[in-house]
Amino acid sequence: MSDTDQSSTAGSTPDSVFVIVGAGQAGGEIAGELRKQGYTGRVLLIGEEEQIPYKRPPLSKGFLSGAVTEESLYVSPRAKLEQLKIEFMGSTRVARIDRARHVLVLADGREQPYDKLALTTGGRARMLNQPGTDKSNVLPLRSIADVKKLQPRCFAGQRALVIGGGFIGLETAAVMVKLGLQVTVLEGLPRVLARVTAPEISSFFERMHREAGVDLRTGAQIESYETEGDRVCAVKLADGSRIETDFIIVGIGVVPNVELASEAGITVDNGIVVDEYARTNDPDIVAAGDCSNHPSNFAGRRIRLESVQNAMEQGRIAARSMLGKNEAYQNVPWFWSDQYDLKLQMVGLSQGHDQLVLRGDPATQRNFAAFYLKAGKLIAADTVSRPGEFMLAKKWVAEGAVLPPEQLADDSQPLKNLQAAA
Repeated sequence: MSDTDQSSTAGSTPDSVFVIVGAGQAGGEIAGELRKQGYTGRVLLIGEEEQIPYKRPPLSKGFLSGAVTEESLYVSPRAKLEQLKIEFMGSTRVARIDRARHVLVLADGREQPYDKLALTTGGRARMLNQPGTDKSNVLPLRSIADVKKLQPRCFAGQRALVIGGGFIGLETAAVMVKLGLQVTVLEGLPRVLARVTAPEISSFFERMHREAGVDLRTGAQIESYETEGDRVCAVKLADGSRIETDFIIVGIGVVPNVELASEAGITVDNGIVVDEYARTNDPDIVAAGDCSNHPSNFAGRRIRLESVQNAMEQGRIAARSMLGKNEAYQNVPWFWSDQYDLKLQMVGLSQGHDQLVLRGDPATQRNFAAFYLKAGKLIAADTVSRPGEFMLAKKWVAEGAVLPPEQLADDSQPLKNLQAAA
């Protein structure tokens, strides 16, 4: 895919400069991996946020609730970055990539040369664009700064309106209702988590939230936003109902940050297009994490994944490619979500399954598993509070195991006793 072969370690001399634009999980992983692989030149990590690389999943859970500190989110302590001689340049925006000169032009006009460049620009929260949604109390939840804006609003009695019934929306709702807020969740589709799981699992989580006190409405279409000064005070739905609110959290997905790459002539298509080695169409530029679109042998197509696991594993591959050590990225996607005392763990991609096998009863139990089969082969699994069964499912999905549905469904027998045929 790249214009030239990267099998050499050109550019990785002690006086070379490897720059990473985007100081998230993938960026931090690349920086650390370069050192692990023995790179002795300069490593410069540039981020628009002031914080060093941190983990985003706890933002909508422990960090929002106040149960964990900001420092506990950091991928590596600042002292570790200094020990590894990883330079961090925060609160800095890159305005342009001059590929011909191998130079980054920063927003303040400064220039930063590079020998190899990694783009780990991540994504930004997708926001609403209807009239009135630009008010100060309509907030995303994507960064530490976002959560710090939310926390002062999260106290008992406040009326919170969450738009979006995906992971972020449901996790946030679970935290806020436990803090004593009055929480309403609006999902435009007929069920929550519709893009990632089966109706039975959606129904389970809808029930869990309603039992916890969340006013969860599916198939909800917002007709208009009522405003007072610089805030939204209520929304009116298409069914005529009106919901008063003190603030709104928007959880309707992520937009990949591809503008910097696109303007530099790097191929973009639902993310920055890379090959199996995380290389772009520029031989000296790699990309990884939420912003990248990569070929997946497992999915049989190109995919863009928004997950910590993808950021970390692809980040390591990208670092090795910067050093000319080409290793193909082969992964089986997996995800998780914590809501109340429930841990949802998912492996594989369930789209295209022709059989769903339930182990346990989501209508009556708080722990169960769901297995997605295609032509007898296990292609994905969702488990709720069954970590041991999730580990087995990860192994079987990676192997493409063929499993007897009746034995998968038999909750009276340990899953580990089941014999899989690859």
